[in-house]
Amino acid sequence: MKDNSRRDFLKRSLQAGAASLALSAPFFNTGCSKPASESADAPAVHTGKKFRWKMLTTWSPTFPVLQDGSKLFAQWVREMSEGRLDIQVYGGGELVPALEAFDAVSQGTAEVGHGASYYWAGKAPAAQFFAAVPFGMNPQQMNAWLIGGDGLELWEEVYAPFNLYPFPGGNTGIQMCGWFNKEINSVDDLKGLKMRIPGLGGKVISKAGGSAILSAGGEIYTNLERGVIDATEWIGPYHDYMMGFYKVARYYYYPGWQEPGTNFEFFINKGAFSKLPSDLQHIVRNAAARVHHWILCEFESKNNIYLQKLVNEEKVDLRPLPSEVLEQLRTFSKEVIDEIVGSDPQSKKVYDAYSSFRNQITPWANISEKIYYTQNL
Repeated sequence: MKDNSRRDFLKRSLQAGAASLALSAPFFNTGCSKPASESADAPAVHTGKKFRWKMLTTWSPTFPVLQDGSKLFAQWVREMSEGRLDIQVYGGGELVPALEAFDAVSQGTAEVGHGASYYWAGKAPAAQFFAAVPFGMNPQQMNAWLIGGDGLELWEEVYAPFNLYPFPGGNTGIQMCGWFNKEINSVDDLKGLKMRIPGLGGKVISKAGGSAILSAGGEIYTNLERGVIDATEWIGPYHDYMMGFYKVARYYYYPGWQEPGTNFEFFINKGAFSKLPSDLQHIVRNAAARVHHWILCEFESKNNIYLQKLVNEEKVDLRPLPSEVLEQLRTFSKEVIDEIVGSDPQSKKVYDAYSSFRNQITPWANISEKIYYTQNL
């Protein structure tokens, strides 16, 4: 590297490192305002005007981690803006039903929401590819696609007709397969299974002969207890323990083939966002980025602690899915995706980009992460 180029590179690196958060504002740069690099020389103008927003989530009002993250988002925005932007957070059912949050924010009933994009697959089939793809990319790969690839740009394109900006808002890490009240020894055991499972994974279960049921997180325990469902996927040991699923389900299966790192989202009304001065827009982006980072860290730091509690204290029957079941689910997953992209041009465009990025980074993953984990387990 020539001296001048090296100096320029170091200068850019130092500027990037001075960002207030580990995930910097360009992560969530949208077309609604100029990127930080274009507006850095312009002085911030504080008019003193205050803004009041409502935030709707798909989680119950006291939901651990996910609702906590939504409340932290509001708190951090309030603190960074010195009270100029105050966000009141409402859990699912407090203002509107949990799965109506998307429409409410789209229509301007509230300014911001928090959920997972596969909940809106009925409105935009391509949306589910920004949450989780069965046997797909892990969390760091998803982040790489959104930040370093074209993922976020495509996501914005999908949400544009709904008057919304999507902002990544957390990740579960690699999940568990879920909780079952019947043993899964072969793919035939999935036939007739009533399972709470959203998104592409739900379509795979349906193709296997089961029934995929979509319900809000706060309804799962009761549905399992009453036999409305036979099984549920959720997240992982930490959150599953907090939800108490071990009290109403017998078997805990892994791995989470259906969601190898589910990406959550903030969705923000375009009109409301455009009315904010640029400094508040950046504060919103940075708070979202901080939550995105915090949620993944919260799950990763506690999952094994709570797995041991489930196994050693609650005597949960922890089981791997048989390899032949996983292989058949992989086949069904490909069939489901082929059907979606074959019937919806926007889904094809998004999934082609997703697949292309995954193929691009896989060779590196094979000689870095994959080998490292194999040698150190």
